Amino acid sequence: MKSARLLLIAALTLLATGAFAQSDMHKPSDPPALSDAQKSFEQLKTLAGTWTGAVTATPPQPDWNNAPVQVTLRVTSRGNALVHEMRDPTTPDDPTKTDHPVTMLYLDGDHLTLVHYCDAGNRPRMVARKSADGKTTEFDFADLSGGNENGHMYHAVFTFIDANHHTEDWTYLMPGDKPVHAHMDLRRAN
Repeated sequence: MKSARLLLIAALTLLATGAFAQSDMHKPSDPPALSDAQKSFEQLKTLAGTWTGAVTATPPQPDWNNAPVQVTLRVTSRGNALVHEMRDPTTPDDPTKTDHPVTMLYLDGDHLTLVHYCDAGNRPRMVARKSADGKTTEFDFADLSGGNENGHMYHAVFTFIDANHHTEDWTYLMPGDKPVHAHMDLRRAN
C-alpha cells in the first residue's frame, strides 16, 4: 500500500511538472530589448510639438546672432517617421520664398537615419549614434544626393535637457568644406 502511494505521488509530481512546463511554453515571451537606434528614435519622438528659441552660428553669420527660430516635429506614418521642420517665425510661412528645410528621421533596419531636404537643393543622409548617458543623439554624415555646389548639411546633434527644453546643433559644410556650426537653444511652445 505504501509503495502504491509513493508511486501515485511520483506520478502526480511528474504530471504536474509536465503541465507547468507546457503552460510555460504557451506564455508570451518578453518583448525583445530595444536596440540603441530604437531607443534613440523613441526618445526623439517625445520632441513632437513646436519649439522656439534662438540660433547662433560659429563662425558668426550675418543675421544669425540670436535670430529667432521655430522648429516643429511631428510623428507620422504610423509612428515610423518623424518630420522636423525649421523656419524663421518672423517671416511669412512661405517655403517657396524663405528657408524652410525639412528633415525626415526613420529607422532603417538597425540604424536611425536622417535625411535632410535642404534649401541648397540636396539631400544629405546621416546615421545616428547615441551617447553613453542617453541624453544625446548624434548624426554622422553618410552620403549626399543632389548637387554640392552650395555646400551641404554634414552633422546634427540633438541634446535632451528636459521635457520642455532641448538643443540642436547642425553643421553645414560651405563650398570648399568650410564648416558653419549652428546652435539652437529650444523651448517647447506647445
